Order: sequence, then C-alpha cells, then structure tokens
Amino acid sequence: MKLDELYSSLTIKTGAKLALIVLDGLGDIATAATGNMTPLEAASTPNLDALVKSGCAQGRLIPVAPGITPGSGPGHLGLFGYDPLEFEVGRGVIEALGLGMELKAGDVAARANFCTLDKKGVVTDRRAGRIATEVCEELCALLAKKIKKIGDTQVIIRAGKEHRFVVVFRGKGLEGPVSSTDPNREGLKLLVAKPENAKNARQKKTAKLIAAFYKKALPILARHPKANGFLMRGIAHQPEIPSFEQRYQLKPAAIAVYPMYKGLAQLVGMTKVEGPQTIAEQCQRYVAEYDNYDFFFLHYKYTDKYGEDGNFEAKKQAIEDFDAALPILLGKKPDVLVITGDHSTPCAMKGHSWHPQPVLLHSACSGSDKLDRFTETGANSGSLGIFEAKYLMRLMQANAKMFDKFGA
Repeated sequence: MKLDELYSSLTIKTGAKLALIVLDGLGDIATAATGNMTPLEAASTPNLDALVKSGCAQGRLIPVAPGITPGSGPGHLGLFGYDPLEFEVGRGVIEALGLGMELKAGDVAARANFCTLDKKGVVTDRRAGRIATEVCEELCALLAKKIKKIGDTQVIIRAGKEHRFVVVFRGKGLEGPVSSTDPNREGLKLLVAKPENAKNARQKKTAKLIAAFYKKALPILARHPKANGFLMRGIAHQPEIPSFEQRYQLKPAAIAVYPMYKGLAQLVGMTKVEGPQTIAEQCQRYVAEYDNYDFFFLHYKYTDKYGEDGNFEAKKQAIEDFDAALPILLGKKPDVLVITGDHSTPCAMKGHSWHPQPVLLHSACSGSDKLDRFTETGANSGSLGIFEAKYLMRLMQANAKMFDKFGA
C-alpha cells in the first residue's frame, strides 16, 4: 500500500478547523553583521510569544530535499502535502490561475516580469525598479494591442502586481516545460528558451514561439526608461493534480493577496477569498469565513520581499506587523494552527535558500516544547525535529485527531 493510500484509509472527518499561516520566506540565517540574530529573533513579537508559552511544538521544515533551494511553487506545494518532486508545476500556470485566467488544454503559460536592459542587452535590474502596478498595466495593454497572434498561436497577456505579468500561448502543438530566459542575476544577457527534452517537437515549437515573442515585444518596449525588457520563467502547461478536499477530507479556503499564491491554492482546488489586502484584513476575513470552511491557508508576502531586498530591518518590521494582527486571527482560534514559511529567504543572501524554515504547531495535543519564543534557534531544539514539508499536512491532520489507529 502506498503511503497516501494508507493516510486516506485512516482519515476520519471530525469537523476540526485547521489553519496554515505562511510567512513567505520566513527563515533566515544569523550573521555577524546582524549581531548573530535573524529578523525573527530580533523582532518584538509579544503575541507570538504568548502563543508559544500557551503550549506549542516547534521544528524545521525541509521544503524539497536537503541542499535544494525551492521556488515558491514547490515550497507551497510541499506545505499543501504534495511532493514537489512528483507534482512539478510551472510558475506561469500558477500565476495565470491566480490572475483568474482560464487555461485550456494545450495552453502554455509563462510567468514574466519587466526588467531593465542596457544598450548591449545586459540585464541591469531584474525587477525594473519595481515599477508601479499601473505602469505594468499600461505596458501590458500596449503589448496586448500590438501582439495578438504569432503564426497560428493566440497570445494573451495579463498584468499582475508591480513588475509582474503573465503570457499565455494558445494554439496547436504546444507543450512545456521549456527553460527560463532569466539569467537569475544582473550583469548577464537574457537567456534563450530551450525545450527540456530536445526531441520533443511540441516543446521545440514552444521554445521557438518564445523567441518570436521576444522579437516582436522588445522593440515595443525599447524606449521605456526602466521596463525596456522582460524575463520569462515557469513556461509550462497545466498538470493534473488531485484536489485538496479529496486528499484530506477538508473544505479549504485561501486568503492571499498576490496572484501567484492564489494560483497555487486554486491549482489544488482551494476556494479563493477575494478582497483582503493587509494582513489585518486577511485575519478579519478568516474570522468572517470561519464557519464556512474546514481549512484556511493565509499567505503573507512581505517577509520574503524584504529578505530578497536584503533589508533586515524591514523584514523584522514585517514580522512585527504580522504579530500585531495575530490576535484578530486568534479570536477564532482553530483546532490546529501552524505558522511557518514556504522556504527561507536570508537577508544576507538576498534570495531563496535551502535552509530549513522554522515551523510552529499549536493544538490541544501538540504538547509544549517549553520554549519562550518562536525563532530559528528555538525551533532547532523543538520536538517536531527537522522533517520534509510534504508531511506537514498529515501532521496537522493527526493533531486534529483525523486518523484512525493503524493496525491492531
């Protein structure tokens, strides 16, 4: 019997309420430059401290495998209990779904963001100075007006937040994945998209289509002072994934702001709760929707954003802002509450990393690790130990008493 089949055979519906709070990129590393503290350790978090002292278990999560640095897609799929090595999802698919786009069979989606190129075509700013969303919308409208089709393929462009947007290619004979055009750091030229399988004719056609799109789009953007280029990642088609409700016998809802995380939730069948913008508003919507769902996924972006900027103080402040909103959520305390990240984004590295992220779990049967705070250092000594993120959902179910005994 496969492990997932075993879990399914033992699952009991209990009416328990479960909540997974993801502080994106929460994990960090202590360095001499920051007084050997992480932002989580340096932050003032009286509400988290009180929650910990009330009785919590802590540990660290390996998002994919030791030493592997995950993107946000694999990081979240792991938290949702889907092995990211088994369920590979292109970032473009996730972003497109998050923007409310309907993908058809054979569609290929790419997650894109505007960047700045110098006269030689070298990337000087991978995020185009984080242009305003309004500017992104104007540029996407311009591209959409000028590029409606390439050959027999329809081109659909949709603006996201700030510098981000999505391109969907709809035509015959297309398939992903093909490689990214993002060199992943400044000082290099755009890469050429290539098929993952050089013998796959559909992937080869998709790669040629990406090249043709660049040839048409770059001249249109050439005069813009910041967003005169763009990067494309996660170029793939939508895979088949079993639904969250079917897998866990829980009716799920997602309360997220950024399109990508809405898309990840939608990909596994979560209902998107639209509207909230701030973490306080997200917590308020959780309280308002408490009776309508069994499982809640709340996503908070700013810990990751400031980690990528290398801004220690801003990441610390983002954690404190979350802590200030936490009492709203605890007004309807779920039976099982988990607070963690989808990966680590150390300020010293200005990007995602392989370091296990800290995790906190509170339930009536979680026990207490007798710690005073939720920090990386404390989590290292917690009773949950270090384990793969794909088992977190099963651990939450166990704490919700959703599993019958295995064997006599």
